Amino acid sequence: MNKKLLIFLLSISFGLASSQAQEKAVTSKNTEEAQPVKIYNPSANAQADIDAAVAKAKKESKHVFVQVGGNWCIWCLRFHQLVNDTPELKQYLGDNFETVLVNYSPENKNEAVLKKLKNPGRFGFPVFVILDGNGEVIHIQNSAYLEQGKGHSAKLITDFLKNWTYTAVNPIASK
Repeated sequence: MNKKLLIFLLSISFGLASSQAQEKAVTSKNTEEAQPVKIYNPSANAQADIDAAVAKAKKESKHVFVQVGGNWCIWCLRFHQLVNDTPELKQYLGDNFETVLVNYSPENKNEAVLKKLKNPGRFGFPVFVILDGNGEVIHIQNSAYLEQGKGHSAKLITDFLKNWTYTAVNPIASK
């Protein structure tokens, strides 16, 4: 009986240690006390955020870059950190796209919004959706093709983005 209890307690201990290590891996580098990174807002109105971005993109001859993921997703957090840590990439994204983060988590799966976006979650997370100035989906990008090593490649992301700017998709209209 004692042996079974010991094995049970050890497995619980390993499970707790594993979950603590995972939470530590997704903490902000910029705070003295490690706080879990929270870039996705489960209570945000994703459709309203998309609608506002589409309206602004249309006025500015841009497209909308929708990043779908969750705070639970290490690859989502790594992508976000790469953009923040790479000034050229961050500027290129800001100059050419309106950006919206859409949460997908147990608290809010945004099922109606994701259905309108043609169910991009089928590719895993994060997944990127490009919308035109009318809110129409013009591309869904599986982010796995933009990975390199233990993160995403700034070059691969930039190359991908260059193919989906307003100017790239509408070369005659932008002259």
